[in-house]
Amino acid sequence: MDRSIKIAPSILSANFGRLAEEITAIDAQGADWIHLDVMDGHFVPNITFGAPVIGAVRGASKKVFDCHLMISPVDSFLQGFADAGCDFITVHAEATTHLDRSLQAIRAMGCKAGVSLNPATPPAELEYVMDRIDMVLLMTVNPGFGGQAFIPSVVEKTRKVREMIGDRDIHIEIDGGVTPETAPLVAAAGADVLVAGSAVFKGGTVETQEVYGQNIRAIREAAEAARA
Repeated sequence: MDRSIKIAPSILSANFGRLAEEITAIDAQGADWIHLDVMDGHFVPNITFGAPVIGAVRGASKKVFDCHLMISPVDSFLQGFADAGCDFITVHAEATTHLDRSLQAIRAMGCKAGVSLNPATPPAELEYVMDRIDMVLLMTVNPGFGGQAFIPSVVEKTRKVREMIGDRDIHIEIDGGVTPETAPLVAAAGADVLVAGSAVFKGGTVETQEVYGQNIRAIREAAEAARA
């Protein structure tokens, strides 16, 4: 399995009025995956976008569309996100009553399945679904808003999850407060996919997209140096 560092900019921090252009820009500037934070105003205190918007911008990039569902209930919406072109669909362990069933459904739709854990949710939640998943997403902030401060206790949690995974082909993704300063902490602990929103988009626009590239490279280089 390829466990090289992957940077997945979150379009939550993009200019929504030019969303397709923003996705094309981060693709061109070195993003490995495109991260899609879907919030419902119920499971988390914010509302972002849904499957129709994702479907509308799918053509803006051929990169992996990494969909993080912060919604509850979740099962009845899975097919819509699969149809919209998502490659990974991640659900929160806290947001579904029958986690195993949700993961089976995602894989049956031809997508990769992920489980997300909030900062206070223990890794033990993963124990009996480890063979159903392709990725574990660890929240390093409480979900619902971009631009929050990184929660340091999740670094040790990352190490524990990496030990649980062992030699299985499962990614560990980190979402929340990822910067060139925090990326090395989680990369050294075993994470290989880093979600960054404001840290990627800050200071740039579609017209000055080279700034996005500089920001992506700074995060990647810091994480790779910690691995080395």
